[in-house]
Amino acid sequence: MIDLFDTCSRLAQIYGPSGREQEVRAALTELAQPYVDEIYSDAMGNLIAHKKGSGKRVMVAAHMDSIGVVATYIDELGMIRFSSVGGLMLGDIVGIRVRFANGTRGVIGYEEKTPFQKLGMEHLFVDIGATSREQAEQLVRPGDFAVFDAPTFRQGDVICSPYLDNRLGCAVVLGAMSALEQTENDLYFVFTAQEEVGLRGATTAAFAVAPDYAIAVDVTDTGDLPERAQPMAVTMGKGPAVKIMDRSVICDEAVKNALYAAGNTLNIPVQREIMVLGGTDTGVIQRSRGGVQSGAVSVPTRYVHTPNEMASLTDAEQAAQLISYAIAREF
Repeated sequence: MIDLFDTCSRLAQIYGPSGREQEVRAALTELAQPYVDEIYSDAMGNLIAHKKGSGKRVMVAAHMDSIGVVATYIDELGMIRFSSVGGLMLGDIVGIRVRFANGTRGVIGYEEKTPFQKLGMEHLFVDIGATSREQAEQLVRPGDFAVFDAPTFRQGDVICSPYLDNRLGCAVVLGAMSALEQTENDLYFVFTAQEEVGLRGATTAAFAVAPDYAIAVDVTDTGDLPERAQPMAVTMGKGPAVKIMDRSVICDEAVKNALYAAGNTLNIPVQREIMVLGGTDTGVIQRSRGGVQSGAVSVPTRYVHTPNEMASLTDAEQAAQLISYAIAREF
């Protein structure tokens, strides 16, 4: 199997907010090419890697876009006001660094006269060090997108990085492709666009592929931090999670059982995920055309949607092994 840390490290540092996935798509095209018969993109910007077969049509999907911010206007001091691209929590982004497509970097600040507990997104700005609107506009214009600007590091079995959601999921899919055994199944590995803003890419990709079965690959929250607001039976470092349900989907029994069976065969511990908040591509894939038997494999991840997401590399490797075996042997 490919090295998931090296692969994820590369992908996580690429600029690729929702709707601006071109550089991520180019890197994934290079990485996926050796394992498939054809690879192409569609009008939505999804990347589809097809390994041809005569058996069941199986789709494995991981979204390649990331959350970020978009400049909305620049004030007279040269401070860049912004809106969110995808789900941002205000407390997670104050004081962090961001990077625009042209390499311009800045820090998210806030209006200090407003009590911190009363802050809204309208009180935040990106400071790029400009002293006037005119100076700032030499580097950033309204409509420009920015992403988290933070390093990736490894500490033992742990990877910490921005955008494990979902570049780690993309690395897991590549890992599954690289470990794949011979199979008659007709396999579509899809790296979807614009998941963070409404599961948009998966909607069109699933319609076009029309799979018999589908597995979405993403990260999931964990319940292993102190005083969690939403307790979960998922722990970082105790194996990949098979989704049972979230707010967008109740997963198909046959797909779940195939993944459990693969876990038993491979002696991989499998956790059971019920995510109370949020959803993934699984929901729209399941509802495509006349319906698709759909499930999901998730990598337990702490601090999701912050610049410092944290996950276990062993969990990710086991997720790749689980998927690779299931799509070859269990469908």
